[in-house]
Amino acid sequence: MKRWVIWVPLLFFVLLAGVIAWGLYKPADRTVWSAMVGKPVPDFVLPAMIPGKPGVAGADFRQGKPRLLNVFASWCVPCVAEAPQLMALKAAGVPIDAVAIKDTPGAITDFLRRNGDPYARIGNDPHSRVQLALGSSGVPETFVVDGRGIIVKQHVGDIRADDVPELLQALAEAK
Repeated sequence: MKRWVIWVPLLFFVLLAGVIAWGLYKPADRTVWSAMVGKPVPDFVLPAMIPGKPGVAGADFRQGKPRLLNVFASWCVPCVAEAPQLMALKAAGVPIDAVAIKDTPGAITDFLRRNGDPYARIGNDPHSRVQLALGSSGVPETFVVDGRGIIVKQHVGDIRADDVPELLQALAEAK
């Protein structure tokens, strides 16, 4: 019998350990990106979530001015964390619309009272149909939409202070 054959199991083990180490060192990106980036906002009409604030519709994004579309919920902890950044974007003159998913008017009203209200419109999406049509996989998630209604950028997760300049730049380029 050839002596090199006894080294095959050790070689296999070293190769397997190398593949596992590579996977641990450089894990895969598990972010779910929307296939809607580069495509028009879907046609939809969502009723108002709270009294005194209009609902939101796909046609609202085809009026010539770039906007943000924020998918959020009152029960979402990262949504609370991103609230100051949304208020900063509003203060910078950015129009922001929202889709509230699986929520209630009372809970949204309390959320806005506690965290500020950056939204021009808030639509009620109780079954997440519009969220799924946008290709959103969770909350919070924000889309930059140009004035023709084309989704030009997706921001997955909460907006942090260092994300604000990037979103402002994307809005400026979306004109």
